[in-house]
Amino acid sequence: MSEEYAARYTDTILYDSSTNKFVGDVLIHDDGSWSKSNGDEDVRQDIDGSSRLLTRSLQNWHTHLAMQLNARDFSDGYPLNQWLNEVIFPTEARLSPEYVRVGATAAASEMIATGCSFAADMYFYPAITGKVLEDAGIRGLVGGPVSDFALPSHPDAKSALDEIDNLLQTQSTHDRIQYAIATHSIYLCSEETLVRAADLAERRQGRLHIHVSETRKEVADCFEKTGKYPVEYLDSIDFFKPGTVCAHASWVKKNEIRILKNRSVTAVHCPSSNMKLACGGTLSLPAYQEVGVDVRIGTDGAASSGNGLNVLSEARTASLVQRHDHWDATLLPAKDIFQMATKGSQDWVAWDLDDVRMYPRGRSSNRHLANLVFNGANCLDMWVEGQAVRQDGTTNTVDQRKAMNDLEVSIQSYYEGLE
Repeated sequence: MSEEYAARYTDTILYDSSTNKFVGDVLIHDDGSWSKSNGDEDVRQDIDGSSRLLTRSLQNWHTHLAMQLNARDFSDGYPLNQWLNEVIFPTEARLSPEYVRVGATAAASEMIATGCSFAADMYFYPAITGKVLEDAGIRGLVGGPVSDFALPSHPDAKSALDEIDNLLQTQSTHDRIQYAIATHSIYLCSEETLVRAADLAERRQGRLHIHVSETRKEVADCFEKTGKYPVEYLDSIDFFKPGTVCAHASWVKKNEIRILKNRSVTAVHCPSSNMKLACGGTLSLPAYQEVGVDVRIGTDGAASSGNGLNVLSEARTASLVQRHDHWDATLLPAKDIFQMATKGSQDWVAWDLDDVRMYPRGRSSNRHLANLVFNGANCLDMWVEGQAVRQDGTTNTVDQRKAMNDLEVSIQSYYEGLE
């Protein structure tokens, strides 16, 4: 019996960092690989790819997906501490599983529409978010928040850790949705809580996700309390495990960057969030590259970042801010920042080459990637595990209009409850 393939794109341009560029007929396999087509294979869909650019899908390595509920710009103009204590924490105190479901569904819809098939999330009621992403047909590393304060979903940190323990025990390594232990930060987690979380990660082979060195105040407070800087402090209590996700990691010393490398940590560059909240600095990429730390791109929550979940836009910002901060126009050209934004992706996105933002195409179509990264394009198709999550500009797995309407209704309901 001949093998069946997910789709065949005819006369298309495929860009994959490992293959550079291929023009012709392409087979998309269920396992995420691709091959050249002879034109006579069994496929579930035949697609005219002449106006499409096929690339690996984007990945968002630091999110708070259900923050869509926070109406994005309603907290614009707040510094970080005021934003957390006067806006976010009071809002989240009234969260319910239904609010999270609605917010995560709207976020999944936005991710798919902008070419992103994976999110490393950190938000309350992780099982709800995991179910939303599963139903949407995309991937997630879903972290349940753990802290000693501001936990609407649990009475204390131990209860939050118990929930994550249960989720970690039920997952398989092959599941599209994986769970993580999302210790919020060193300023919301006691040393005892951080050690418990690290022990759980080691026992269940789970990943940790934490905000690290986001602001100068966080760094100064940690040094005053412990005599160490945040990364040094976390290392001193044996917190880091292979694959730990450190969001922001902006205010760090070079020896701390070496620690992150030695501990096989993934650092996440979130430039829009850092700039919008005026944190005064973003991750310094050359120092991370010098020692080989794994660096990814994250948008942070929609309420704190550039108001969305568009990883393509975040990649553009990352490229520009690195060049600006280091006075070096050679940093992060399109191919490098796109590789960072798609690293490890097993999925495919087809971008609209007829989008006006993708013109001019240039000699031998040599401007596609630069146009995409620095100007954007409509996402037409998305393939995850051989399934068409999105086709011809319409998402198949989430009712986008309903997701938007439900979000608006939930926001109105939330504020009416405050009156």
